[in-house]
Formats: sequence, structure tokens, C-alpha cells
Amino acid sequence: MTQNTEQLLTDLTDAFNPFYPLPAGDPQYVDCGEVRGDDNITLELGRNIQRSKQMTYQLYAGHRGAGKSTELLRLEQYLKEQGYFVVYFAADEQDINPEDTEYTDILLACTRHLLAAIKDVEPKPLGDWMASRWNDLKELALSEVSFEKLTLELQISQFAKLTANVRNEPTLRQKIREKVNPYTLTLIDALNEFIVNAKNKLPTKYSKLAVIADNLDRIVPFSKDSGGRSNLDEIFLDRSEQLKALKCHIVYTVPISMVHSNRAADLSNNYSNPPQVLPMIMVRNPSGEVNPPGLAKMKELIEKRVKQVAPHLSLETEFFDTTETLERLCLMSGGHVRNLMLMMQEAIKKTDDLPITAKAAQRAITNLRGVYRKTAGQDEWSILAKVSLSNRILNDEQHRNLLFNRCILEYRYLDDEDEMQSWYDVHPLIKGIQEFKEAVALLQDGSIKTDPP
Repeated sequence: MTQNTEQLLTDLTDAFNPFYPLPAGDPQYVDCGEVRGDDNITLELGRNIQRSKQMTYQLYAGHRGAGKSTELLRLEQYLKEQGYFVVYFAADEQDINPEDTEYTDILLACTRHLLAAIKDVEPKPLGDWMASRWNDLKELALSEVSFEKLTLELQISQFAKLTANVRNEPTLRQKIREKVNPYTLTLIDALNEFIVNAKNKLPTKYSKLAVIADNLDRIVPFSKDSGGRSNLDEIFLDRSEQLKALKCHIVYTVPISMVHSNRAADLSNNYSNPPQVLPMIMVRNPSGEVNPPGLAKMKELIEKRVKQVAPHLSLETEFFDTTETLERLCLMSGGHVRNLMLMMQEAIKKTDDLPITAKAAQRAITNLRGVYRKTAGQDEWSILAKVSLSNRILNDEQHRNLLFNRCILEYRYLDDEDEMQSWYDVHPLIKGIQEFKEAVALLQDGSIKTDPP
């Protein structure tokens, strides 16, 4: 392998980074709306904000890794162009622990990011609130210094320390919540006073304020009691009035499993609009046949990244050994963008020199298939088999968990009457697993009830 080849493969590996959302206007972006049920975040969420005289509080859902963050960054840019000052943050990076999140964590995160983004506004209301709680909070190792002796900048930094400890320090997390929970309403009042002052002092090109809280969809759902209520119910329903209490437009991401729960109607009622869902790219039709427009979009996702690094390479003859190798990777992703990026990185890693061979692609497929084999529980193969044969799901915890874990994928399309249709399928990688094949065979043999969900 020459040094030039090694550098090329390194650059290509980086181009397929699966955890890097594309910023608005990135030349690698591919508009997949037509193969995602005509999805368009600027029309759905953006116009709701733009055309509402009241504050809007909207939920955005979808499978993790489907491209929500990239779409939300596009929404951020769209709103800025409409005269909105937008505060976007990915909550799981510095603010919350997805394995253990409560409403208070989200409120502290919103507070911290608003303070950090709007620096020219006197934060006295929040400073006063912090000062009133200081004797309690300083005991949690935030600081031993008197709050009044801190500079304004250091006073503001205490909110960053709060959220950092909530995310990273399990021993402090619950203690912080216990100290803050009784005073969340007064914190909201102080934050709203800050927001009102901020709106009057925004740069002249901005007249309104919006917050986008991303990656809350990564909060792991679990049951809180024998009655079936979950941690998600507590956050997004029990605390919905507080989530809607801030005097600015807000978009919260929410786990897809909650959108498919028996709480769906409550979500729609509490937030005025049904949650917007970003489905998979439809690479196959419900009948199982290849969907050419969806497959073409997946190819375009690869091609645009390749062209950024090596514009001279032909995708189907020089980057891949054959068209079949390219299409196999696209189809095995199930239309899941992050899975495609992961398999591309793995295929490149298995390659000493271009083109990527069918063998390297197969090794990438096998590697990711192993992850899904471990993800599905022993009692879930028959459930997955039924979904594969019926393209439908039940409204129960097992199906919701399989959606959350991306073992079941959701697709949408507009039918001939322009009606939105949703359907579901098992991830294509799972269909090559022996336990799944055996479960399908038992269904088809009649050993298991074949009544569709």
C-alpha cells in the first residue's frame, strides 16, 4: 500500500463519520424527503413556529441515527433566516445522562445554554435565584466561595457546573435534583424574566427566540411502577406544563418508542400537534421489492461523501468493484443512515486498496449483524418474525423496545390518494440471523400463530 493510498483511505474513513451531523448548507447533504413520506422539517416544524402568534412547543422523533440532528440543524438555519435567534444544543453531550434523566436535568440544561448563548443580557434574575439556593448547592462540591464574591462570569458558570455534575457524577445527581426540584417553578420564573429581557436586547436582525433541545430521544425508557408508567411519561407528560412554560419557541426530541405508546394521544393533546417523526429512507416497498428512488438516495449519500475526498473516482467502477457491491450495502442498511456510514467505515477498514470488494462489504455487513444478534432477546425472535411477515406492530412494550433499539424500522409513504401510510419491517441485517430464520420458518409452518399484529 502506498502512502497516497493510505491517506486516501484515511480521508474516506473520516468522510463516513457516523456520529457527525451535517451542518446546514453542507454540500454532502442529501434531501431524502420524497422517500421519507414527503418529510420536510422546515415546512412541518418551521412553519408552525413562523406562523404562530403564540409560543410553540413541539416534539420531534425518529430512530437514533436516522438523521434527526442534521435535520434540526437545517431547521436552526431556516429559523435564523426568518429572524429568530436560535439556541441549539445536544443535551447528551454535556447536560444529561441518557440512562438516568429527569425533568430537572432538562430545565437546568435549557438554563445553561440560554445563559451561554445570550451573553449581553444582565442575568440578574437567574443570579438572584442561584444566590437564594447557594447554601444548599455549594455543599454539593460546586464551590466553597461565597456566591456574592463571584464575578458575573463565574456566577453564570455555576449553571454549567450543575449540569456537568448531573451528567457525570451519579453520587451528586440525585442530591442536586433534591435541592432543585422544590424550586423549579421559581427557576422557570427567573428564566422567563431573563428571556423577556433577552428578547428586547437581541441583535437587530433577530426579533424572536427559539430553543432546540436535541438528543433527548436517547433517554432510555424504563417502567417506573407496576402500573406501566415510564420515566418518559414523567418527563414529557407529567411535566409537560413546565416543558411548555418557557416564553420562547421550543423543539424537544423525544424517543420514538413513546410516540408509538398508548400515550400518543396525550402527547398530541399536551403539545397541540402530533410529534413529527423522521422515518427511515424507504429502500424497499412493503412487498419486499427494491424501491428505486430510495436506493438512489442511499447511493447519493455515499457518492457525495466520496466526491468530497476523491472527486475523480467513479462510484460504481473505481470506489466499489461492482454496482452489486454498492447496492448490497445500501439495501442492508435498511435505509438507516448511521448504519450505512458504519458499514462504509468498516468496509474501508477491510480494504488495502480501492475498489472496495464484495468480500470487504460482506465483512462489514457481518460485523454489524453481530451487534443486532446481541440486541434482540431470545423471546423476541418470534415477534420480529411476525412483524416481518405482516409489516405491522403491536402497541406494547416489547414492540416499542424493538423500535427504540432499531430492530424494527418505521417507513412512510404517500399513497395514490396522497394519504400518509406507515409500515414497519425488521432491520435487513436481522433477516440473515439464524434465530430469526428459524422463527420465520416456524410461523410459516404453522407452529406459531400467524395472526398479524
